[in-house]
Amino acid sequence: MQRRRFLGLTAAGAATAALAPALTACGSEASGATTLKLVAADYGDKPGNSSKKYWDALAREFHEKNSKIKVDVEVYSWNEVDKKVAEMVAAGKAPDLAQIGAYADFAAAGKLYSAEQLLTVPTQADLIASIAKAGEVNRVQYGLPFVGSTRLLFCNKTLFAQAGIAKPPESWDELKAAATKLQSVKGVKMPFGLPLGPEEAPAETMLWMLSGGGGYTDHNGSYTIDSSDNVRTFEWLRDEFVGKGLTGSGDPARTNRQDVFDAFCRGEVGMLHGHPTLMQQATAKGVKYMTAPLPGVKGKAKSTMGVADWMMAFKQNGNREQIGLFLDFVYSTKNVLDFTGQYDLLPVTSSASAQMLGDAKHKDLRQFLEQLENATFYPADKTSWAKVSKDLKEKIGSVVKKGGDPASVLSEIKRDADSQEIAAR
Repeated sequence: MQRRRFLGLTAAGAATAALAPALTACGSEASGATTLKLVAADYGDKPGNSSKKYWDALAREFHEKNSKIKVDVEVYSWNEVDKKVAEMVAAGKAPDLAQIGAYADFAAAGKLYSAEQLLTVPTQADLIASIAKAGEVNRVQYGLPFVGSTRLLFCNKTLFAQAGIAKPPESWDELKAAATKLQSVKGVKMPFGLPLGPEEAPAETMLWMLSGGGGYTDHNGSYTIDSSDNVRTFEWLRDEFVGKGLTGSGDPARTNRQDVFDAFCRGEVGMLHGHPTLMQQATAKGVKYMTAPLPGVKGKAKSTMGVADWMMAFKQNGNREQIGLFLDFVYSTKNVLDFTGQYDLLPVTSSASAQMLGDAKHKDLRQFLEQLENATFYPADKTSWAKVSKDLKEKIGSVVKKGGDPASVLSEIKRDADSQEIAAR
């Protein structure tokens, strides 16, 4: 969801990582039974709702139905799970399954099974097409979407009323006007929360690019990071938003997404870009909010960002059949809904999505679900994306500071991205 990604490793996850016994590389036992190793990301923000509980219960239920297959699970925070998997693979100890943020590097290196090699036809066909396509490298699907999310503009209703703002802004002019009014409301530390810090800078960057009519790539998949639309967007942010104090007194380059979410839940932020999980967090703190499509230059943005987190299966241990059985179980409608419902995320299968749309208890998610089919996703199919994401985390915050140079920084990131693409051919 960036990815999607909350707090540090929970106590439960840390204990599990520290105490879990080392598994053999092959995952097979003398009795003919097989032990699959799954490394997964933690979507919880405290030990009580750690994803470890979900996966352990799912693994037990699967083992009861498939007595010769066990699944051992290690769960890490989003701050470290991708690195952990990369280290395992580099050491020649790849897990059988990884549920993390990116797959393209592993696919390009020939380390992954394709979806066709793993899933039954009904399971593969049930994946929402637009998201499944984002899991392709050279038109072969290696990344299996696990959960999805889209982004909307969140507004604090109480602060809007105090500022005399009648409705959510639809254009940049209205956005700036609303933020200016919020600036004078007592207790507002950030009229608009702008998290360009290392936690999720690529997501915030993409949201602003889309609202300005740009994006990371064009329709052919070529990088357009330094397009005139994108440069204009960050010049506007630098001069008309950050430069006028409308994002608060802090440095956006050092501001992380969860910090802004926490401040919104304390009633200190007027507006921000948010995903479905923020609804749960805000409601728990008694914050009254409303959501709306992203404001664009002259009106509502044509697209919002869609995020998918990925499941992938490594070839190293040769457990293709057992992995496939487990994944068919993971992607059953019930199990998909159990996970997404717990964290207010979006299903990636048509069956679960249809069921969620028809369930009154998930009515707040409908606005996010309705955008999923036409959302714009990260270029996660590119082997260069991991490097681009890293560059954005390190550099994009500088462009909105006084004297920042969006054209130069965006051009530098694009040159590096293109070089990575050429080197990978």
